[in-house]
Amino acid sequence: MIISCVSKQEFPVSRYYEYDHSLPLNDSITKVDAEGFDLYSVSFTSVHDKRVTGLLSIPSGVSKPLPVVLLLHGLGDRKTVDYIEAGHQYFIEAGYAVFRIDIDNHGDRKKYDYDFDLTDGYRYWTRNLIAQTVFDLRRSIDFLETRPEIDSSRIGYYGISLGGVIGTIFCGVDDRVKAPVIALAGGNLSLMFGLDALSDETQEFFSIIDPINFVELIAPRPLLMINAENDEVIDPLTSKMLYQAADEPKEIIWYPSRHRDLPIEKAYPDGVKWFKKYLAR
Repeated sequence: MIISCVSKQEFPVSRYYEYDHSLPLNDSITKVDAEGFDLYSVSFTSVHDKRVTGLLSIPSGVSKPLPVVLLLHGLGDRKTVDYIEAGHQYFIEAGYAVFRIDIDNHGDRKKYDYDFDLTDGYRYWTRNLIAQTVFDLRRSIDFLETRPEIDSSRIGYYGISLGGVIGTIFCGVDDRVKAPVIALAGGNLSLMFGLDALSDETQEFFSIIDPINFVELIAPRPLLMINAENDEVIDPLTSKMLYQAADEPKEIIWYPSRHRDLPIEKAYPDGVKWFKKYLAR
């Protein structure tokens, strides 16, 4: 008996993120006091029976369905961390609805104190955290499609750091996102974490979570990348590699900053301009 090998082209890693859209959301939504916009605390069931927590914000006094921006934080943070709150404010003031979730095992979903480590110790747990959040973002769109306030044909994404890494995968496998913005992220995780990129084991392990395997799937939708020239967390070389792997249309913006002092007063307006250009009717 001859067993043939299946190539990446015959069985692309993107198929890993397929799921049953008919799974019930079992969503819960509660209005929360807020000033200047309507705020809802949301939870729903994702793939693998994970419960996702989120916040949906709608600009006040708007009767027609609005475009929405999915906004995702970085490693160790939560959906209400200061730089995410800042981005939320920029997008609300620009007239967009905003949906924020917690990455798996972050924020309201925190259950374990394991280290985020793709090299040793909890490497499979860490890989699963990334993959789970891709599913959670896809289920977020399933939820948003049920909301009358949202125009689900106009969905943007803005992910920062780990939110950018995860978001590249998510936007690659879900074409319901029309205008992705990926900030402070890179590709080629084996290089990023200093591992032997040539080993079969390394390639197999990273295959389902390396943004470089998914970024070309974003086209023909427009991709904006925002990066820091002196990034001490995400090697700028890996950001350049990710950009090179993407197909047109694409743009990249570099700021002369480090990872943690990216000028968000410029980077968020960059996103607003992108969404106004590509989420307009």
